[in-house]
Amino acid sequence: MTTITETKFSDIYIMASEHKAYIPDKRTLNALMLFEPEDFDVFFKLVESSWDRTNPSYSICYQGIFYRVERSEAISGIQYCIRRMPSSIPSVRILGYPTELVTFLLGLRRSTGLILCSGPTGAGKTTTISSLLKEYLIKEGGFAYTIEDPTEQPLDGIYQVENGGLGICRQTVPIKGDWGESLKSALRSKPRYIMVGEIRTPDAASEVLRAATSGHLVFSTIHANNVTDAINSVVKYAAAGDMSEELAYDLFSRGMLGVIHQTLVGKGIKKPLVSFLFANPDTSKGDQVRGIVKTGKLNLGTAIESQMTRMAKGLSLFPEND
Repeated sequence: MTTITETKFSDIYIMASEHKAYIPDKRTLNALMLFEPEDFDVFFKLVESSWDRTNPSYSICYQGIFYRVERSEAISGIQYCIRRMPSSIPSVRILGYPTELVTFLLGLRRSTGLILCSGPTGAGKTTTISSLLKEYLIKEGGFAYTIEDPTEQPLDGIYQVENGGLGICRQTVPIKGDWGESLKSALRSKPRYIMVGEIRTPDAASEVLRAATSGHLVFSTIHANNVTDAINSVVKYAAAGDMSEELAYDLFSRGMLGVIHQTLVGKGIKKPLVSFLFANPDTSKGDQVRGIVKTGKLNLGTAIESQMTRMAKGLSLFPEND
């Protein structure tokens, strides 16, 4: 027999009533197999005891590795879907993005505004923004504040900046499940960077837009089918709260740095299939993208295609800045 830590898997499914666990069988696309590690009882006890009886999503740390837990009640009893998180955050350079896109993203580290990563579940969105935040802390230092539910990547800690100085990251969970109040608290902490694990409430959307227009560099993710859908989704969330759609589109246009959409493709080691749209980080210059977003009439297909073509050819996205 082997242990949980020694076994390679992405997800483990535990059926509490059966006291059994299953992992992908690695021979087929979707099939599972029974998993019987020698330390299952210890791991299972930690999973059960860590639930706070309020939030079905939470994280645990077992033998130095974080796991994201989703607890649900099925007809047959309690079940857990548990995803193993990486023991360290991978460099953004090895995520599979085009080199030109990585270079451009790294060049935004001194900018302010919102970098939004969108896509389906399991597309690596959180890994992307965590990798970027880590890179910025190493390159520039400063104070970073994250709000995640649950925390996934091991970002918390002190970073030695390449040219001297320090970067500090503090990971938090929403205060009593209130994303809006947590973001207000984050702003009072005067961070250089704010990372919101996922936009999924009206308050979170509203406060993210406000933070992105108040001198911070903000990272977040959202479930969406494409770049346009991602922008609309944030606006719809915000408009369901304390602001009008008109104001939400205006704030998004002023706070937007970039929206990335990604899915993972391929067998075995999957790579991201990416589309993107960036606003000019130099807000003193005119910018067609910001103008379109402000109107709320998101005919962005031509702009997305143009930027992706220019980047692939090694051309500047914003020649007016040169």
